[in-house]
Amino acid sequence: MSDSSDSRPARWYIPYLLLGPGLLWLFVFFVVPLVRLGEKSLEGNGLTNYSNAFSDYGTVIGRTFKFAALATIACIVLGYPLAYVIAMRAGRYKNALLALVVLPFFTTYLIRAIAWRTLLADGGPIVGFLRGISLMGDNSGLLGTDLAVVGSLTYNFLPFMVLPIYVALEKVDKRLLEAGPDLYASGWRTFRKVTMPLSISGVFAGSLLTFIPAAGDFVNVEFIGSERQTMIGNVIEKNFTKVFFRPQLSALSFVLMALILVAVLVYARLLGTEDLV
Repeated sequence: MSDSSDSRPARWYIPYLLLGPGLLWLFVFFVVPLVRLGEKSLEGNGLTNYSNAFSDYGTVIGRTFKFAALATIACIVLGYPLAYVIAMRAGRYKNALLALVVLPFFTTYLIRAIAWRTLLADGGPIVGFLRGISLMGDNSGLLGTDLAVVGSLTYNFLPFMVLPIYVALEKVDKRLLEAGPDLYASGWRTFRKVTMPLSISGVFAGSLLTFIPAAGDFVNVEFIGSERQTMIGNVIEKNFTKVFFRPQLSALSFVLMALILVAVLVYARLLGTEDLV
């Protein structure tokens, strides 16, 4: 009796058929625009556009990465404990807490930014409270400050940090955590030696999902910041309709992507997660 597998044709092409739509989508809407953007960045002055991007917008580039890094750090500081409580201590309330984490996504990004502008306005509740407890003078405010922009970025991207960390913590074998006290390890030592290393992939993924969109954001500065908080996204968004300016802005876009790639590779090496890149 012949093997049944011999009577069936080899379907080696099925994986490629499944990959086809996704690859086609990436080619049409990612590769082609990226190539066109590269061509545009070399028009006019050629590589001079890239040197001009650094010389003319060096301060903006530095500010952009500073805001994105601060927002990412704040998301880790706030998001890791929240994800830990949900994954390890929430019990039957786990689903309810996860729903509260994703609840902001039911409101558009633009509305959330406008809401933050209302909360941080001079006549808003936050400024009023800070003035009431003498932490802020009558002539000072929060709108148009670095703190307001970083705070808004942190709020908007916090769920992107919480969810990957929660998934990583959910996968941790609880028996490994229970073995810590049996081996006379303190709770902090167990966390540092077992929990944190096993959940570092979630921290890495959450950092990427936070840092990359935060570095390209322009909405928060538009509604909450001022010209003193201008980021690369604001420069590109405001000037891309100027045809004569497009080559330099295209070069600036490539500079942003290249610097983000370098930052991600360095960050992955520092965390010891090179295999995830």
